[in-house]
Amino acid sequence: MAENGSSGKNTLSIRDNRTGRDYEVDILEGDVIRAMDLRQIKVGDDDFGMMAYDPAYKNTASTRSTVTYIDGAKGILRYRGYPIDQLAERSTHLEVAYLLLKGELPSQSELDDFVHEVTYHTYVHENIIDLMEGFRYDAHAMGMCISGVAALSTFYPEAKDVHNPQARWEQIIRLIAKMPTLAAYAYRHHRGLPYVYPENELSYSANFLNMLFRIGTRDYTPSPVLERALDVLFILHADHEQNCSTTTMRVIGSADADPYSALAGAMGALYGPLHGGANEAVLRMLKRIGSVDNIPDFMEGVKNREERLMGFGHRVYKAYDPRAQIIKRTADEVFEVTGRNPLLDIALELEKIALNEDFFVERNLYPNVDFYSGIIYQAMGFPVEMFPVLFAIPRTVGWLAQWQELLEDDEQKIARPRQVYVGPDERDFVPMENRG
Repeated sequence: MAENGSSGKNTLSIRDNRTGRDYEVDILEGDVIRAMDLRQIKVGDDDFGMMAYDPAYKNTASTRSTVTYIDGAKGILRYRGYPIDQLAERSTHLEVAYLLLKGELPSQSELDDFVHEVTYHTYVHENIIDLMEGFRYDAHAMGMCISGVAALSTFYPEAKDVHNPQARWEQIIRLIAKMPTLAAYAYRHHRGLPYVYPENELSYSANFLNMLFRIGTRDYTPSPVLERALDVLFILHADHEQNCSTTTMRVIGSADADPYSALAGAMGALYGPLHGGANEAVLRMLKRIGSVDNIPDFMEGVKNREERLMGFGHRVYKAYDPRAQIIKRTADEVFEVTGRNPLLDIALELEKIALNEDFFVERNLYPNVDFYSGIIYQAMGFPVEMFPVLFAIPRTVGWLAQWQELLEDDEQKIARPRQVYVGPDERDFVPMENRG
């Protein structure tokens, strides 16, 4: 039972009814207790001690972080304390990247230096092209990019010196700079098009669009609206606290693995359809619905658990995902350039129903970031297999910020969760002739 507050002590009192013993553990900021404090609760002196059983880590804090703050009940998302809507409206992706990595917004000279560093590390070794050429013509872009990132570790052996701040920073710059190049190469390979080298005079987003869509020797000038829209989407996806892929980045990083290997692992987690593939699932759902006229039957199927409403609801947010509101505004700007995506009418009607019918409101099924992002990416000319890659490019910044924080945290050790063993007790080996 918890202290009632009358004593003024910031502790939790626990009674073990098996033994009648009382224990008192400290309550830390954030209303948490240290899991190791439970180990003192034992029935016998030779017991291992009490553990917390928490499948999928739904209520376990593995770190004390200063990177990203989320209040799911209120629909709040902040990077280093700055509201996401302010950053999306007034910053660039690389300015936000600097903020996430350094902890503070840059001065103009600091930003100029950072942009210059990233810009002049966008090229990859020509051997990476050989790697890309080894894939089948229909290889998934995410699989190619994961392989490309993992391969980069072999080009930079100094990346293994993870406790050297200067060596760490060099790899951070390289990864942020080269991710769009790897992504563009994967796209061009899939299309059977020649690779386009980076153009250093272009912005981060414009350079990416140029490497993707330029044909022949003709100059490619991306629409400023699309360039800005991509930057906004990159900002919104830059970090999202301790999710599946970020946890993977931290777990691999806790073994002192180089950042390329850790990031390839994080990308593998993001590749899963329950994580980075969600916006692709939204697009497929909208196409399957096909028409606004078919929505009533589809929503009835959702209520009967015969259909899944993709892009609504979130593990963390119990209110409207703040990123979804920004993306919805961005969608309107994109469609003025690309033309209206016919799937938008279906999406808007789904959103209207979900926000007004009790069945969906009671279940906190508000639109999340994935609901509109897929429609925008499709309107910009991206195939669905590029969607998780487009997620991974900006999330690289967040993964690296979290990885860096892990290495600088004295409390962190190599990750090693416990288990509750429920298998057979000791038994003797049975010779083959005596089995069955």
